[in-house]
This record gives sequence, C-alpha cells and structure tokens, in this order.
Amino acid sequence: MFGYVMSDYDKKVYAEQLADFLPDKMIDAHAHIWLKEFDPVTAEEQKACVSWTRMVAEDCSIEDLMQTYTDMFPGKKMVPVLMGWPMTSLPLTNDYTREAAKKVNVPAFYCTDYSMTAEHLEKEVIGGGFCGLKPYQNNCAPYIPEKEIRIYDFLTPEHLEVANKHGWIVMLHISRSLRLRDPLNLAQLMEIEEKYPNLKLIVAHVGRAYSKEDLGDAFETLKHTKNMMFDFTANTLDLAMIECIKAVGTKRIMFGSDLPIVKMRMFRTTENGGFYINNVPRGLYGDVSSDPHMRETDREDITNFLYEELLAFKRCAAELSLSREDVEDILCNNAAKLFGMNI
Repeated sequence: MFGYVMSDYDKKVYAEQLADFLPDKMIDAHAHIWLKEFDPVTAEEQKACVSWTRMVAEDCSIEDLMQTYTDMFPGKKMVPVLMGWPMTSLPLTNDYTREAAKKVNVPAFYCTDYSMTAEHLEKEVIGGGFCGLKPYQNNCAPYIPEKEIRIYDFLTPEHLEVANKHGWIVMLHISRSLRLRDPLNLAQLMEIEEKYPNLKLIVAHVGRAYSKEDLGDAFETLKHTKNMMFDFTANTLDLAMIECIKAVGTKRIMFGSDLPIVKMRMFRTTENGGFYINNVPRGLYGDVSSDPHMRETDREDITNFLYEELLAFKRCAAELSLSREDVEDILCNNAAKLFGMNI
C-alpha cells in the first residue's frame, strides 16, 4: 500500500478524537524506510524479530512515508527522523536512508552490526551526516541464543565509547522476554547512563513495555536517571506512558510512530501474564495462524495502530492533566531540541 487509505471509521476517529488534540506540527522520532530489493535476509539475521510486521509492509520508500503522513494527518505537518530497517542489508538500507534524509532535510540514524569497528562508525556516521546509531538485537553474534541477548551484545562497549566521544544519539530497542523490567536490562541501562554521559540514549517503545507486567517496577530504578530519554513508538499502553512521565517528567519522552508497521488495522490486548495480541480484521492479512501475536476478529470498529497509539497518549495526557504545552513538547518540541530541528 502506497500511503494510507483512510476508512470511514479512520476519518471519524481522527475528526472526533485526534484532530483537535494533536498540535499543528509534530515530529515522528522513529520512522523506518527501506526498499524491498534490500531483502532477503536469512532466518539467522531475523533472530529475535517478530514476523507480523512483514504482514503490513514489504518496504517503505521515503515517498511512501511522506504520503502516509499526508493521508493520516490532514491539516498537520509531520516531520520524521529516519532510520533503515535492521532486518535487511545494512549497507543498502543505510545508503538509502542517508540519501533520503538529504532529500527531505531531516535527521537519520545509522543501523549498526555488533562487528562494526569504532573507526568504521566514525567514517560512516560523520561522513554520512547521521545523527547517531540504531542498533538492533538481531545484529548480534550469531551464536547467542535469542532469549539471552543482552544490550551489550548488539550495542557494544566499543560503540558506546565512540557514541559518547561524539555526543551521538542512540536509539535503543531492548531485548529479552522480560523487556523493561528485566534486571539485566535495567542494570545495563543504568550503567550506560553513568559511564557514557555524553551520548544521548533513547529507550524506544518505553522499553517494549506493552503490558503492565512488562513494566513491573522498572521506573523505581529509572527515575534516578538524568539524561535517558524514551519514546512511546508502537506502544498503546497508556500506563507505560503515565509511569514514564511520573518518573522522568514531560521533557524526556517523545512521540514516534514505527511506520510503516503502524499502518496495520488493529487493536491490542494482552493475556497470560502480559503476552500481547494484535487483533486484526478477519481475512485482511491472510493466514495469521503462524504468529502467536496475531488474532482475527469480526469487529468492524477498528482503526490503525498509529491512531491507537495516539489515543493511548491522549488518555495518558488526561490522566496526568497535561497542559497543552506539555502535549506539544512530547509530540514535537522535545524531539526538535534533541535533534536540533527547526520546523
């Protein structure tokens, strides 16, 4: 799908629940672009990656992304921060992202592999005009079992040192089945905060806390941070946003979309101790039986994943009595300051 085709229900949700709540200008701090021909990757290279994302989009060109913003947010200006797709050829996705970022004049992240040297990163990031690094859990040593991947296995100390040296931004998608509340994740996040104070770390997806069980009491630890930032990309759990803001305030959390996967028509539920389920219209995405995170429903009042995310943030804003200025900071100004953007 090029762009996004709004259903009547989408239009109703946007007009009645989002249009007046959203500011006129927003920054999407987490958007992916890549082309289909950058595939395929091996099964090993997709280690620790969910499969349902491929049901939504096989690729997303920069033109597709910008058209999607126009289609989904009529009357608004949306400016992205770009990154490639870590489950494709990294040289190809990084080259494409670099040129796309120049074309539309926006910041972009460089997707990394654990084996890249500091010298390689300096050459590519500085030479390519990237704002920092986008490590991903599948790009770690192949012998590490999926459930045992640590942050330092794909965001290595060598990479942290060079990022700290140059003051780069690092967009981190954490691994492990306990997600944000995992003791090892929390220990390494706190260590990064303390040992590398010059880099700017963004914990994506609020640490993949998609259920209250994923949260645990993680923010009892993370409230002691002073530099770490968070985005609520592809997260529809208002509680995660609420606890994050209670812990670190309104200046250290940002909006991101995770486009194109949030084009998916769905709503999210959790069960069995926090396992998330994407509930999708029956037949829309073919046979979904092979993915335990997917479930079909006959409900008709289903909008897209991105609107569900923003509706969750709206609930968060209401619960915390956020001001209009707070909402504008979270949806635009915090990212503008971090990335040095003037929109």
